[in-house]
Amino acid sequence: MSKIIVAALYQFTSLPDFRELRLPLKTLCDQHKIKGTLLLAEEGINGTVAGTRASIEALRSFLVTRFDDLEYKESWADKMPFLRMKVRLKKEIVTLGVPGINPCDTVGTYVNAEEWNTLISDPDVLVLDTRNDYEVEIGTFQRAINPNTSSFTEFPDFVKQIDKNKHRRVAMFCTGGIRCEKASSYMLSQGFEEVYHLKGGILKYLETVPLEKSLWNGECFVFDGRVAVGHGLELGHYDLCHGCRHPITEEDRHSSLYERGVSCPHCYHSMPPQKRAAARQRQRQEDLARARGGKHIGAVMRGAHRE
Repeated sequence: MSKIIVAALYQFTSLPDFRELRLPLKTLCDQHKIKGTLLLAEEGINGTVAGTRASIEALRSFLVTRFDDLEYKESWADKMPFLRMKVRLKKEIVTLGVPGINPCDTVGTYVNAEEWNTLISDPDVLVLDTRNDYEVEIGTFQRAINPNTSSFTEFPDFVKQIDKNKHRRVAMFCTGGIRCEKASSYMLSQGFEEVYHLKGGILKYLETVPLEKSLWNGECFVFDGRVAVGHGLELGHYDLCHGCRHPITEEDRHSSLYERGVSCPHCYHSMPPQKRAAARQRQRQEDLARARGGKHIGAVMRGAHRE
């Protein structure tokens, strides 16, 4: 069986007619049996989708007629990592929540994967992981600072704690590059002098830099059914708790606090009884549907996760 192509893409660009793009994009993806999520906003496009080689090429051919500098990366999966296709209209294609931050106007300096090691090995460079805590937990770069955020909207508060007079050179990274574009634009607006970011993100680094030269430790969380990938973009070793959407290990699954489809050690003690009961009911419905050879409409894909 041919592998499923997983395409991650984005571009910051002026898109005043983004609402009118929604229906043509949704129609094309449905016709080609593409699944995943695309976000459209006045500031551009962002998303991850999956399909056959022919279907992804059809979508890409459509996109290049409107987006002339699309940041585009491919990986693969053994089976479809999404349940359905969604094209959503948003205020931002990645939500920082700070008005006036536009990477089209001001953005940090791009650094290719091949040059990244040299930059982050410099002791005078502050290395920032702009991702959320559950992502950082399963893998990050050497010397990287964890901002301990639960969402990207908390990043500006973290930046306020950094002494820009002490840290004149900052290098940041994220999964595919999009959060860093906006984060670098924000930091420049706050007076930081030299801000660099990894072009193509962690995924491009893991695809490009060989294991023996890598400064990456662990795996990279991805927002689809694979949950995580490693070097060479090979499938990782994490699953996902359907109760709290936190990545979990084999050890977590053997914990007395783990209940399939319900809870894990990360959420067991904080989960309200009514939510636990609802999760158990949902899991029973999924099991019954699977036993009948179908798929429960409320099923949660292995890698579905909050933004």
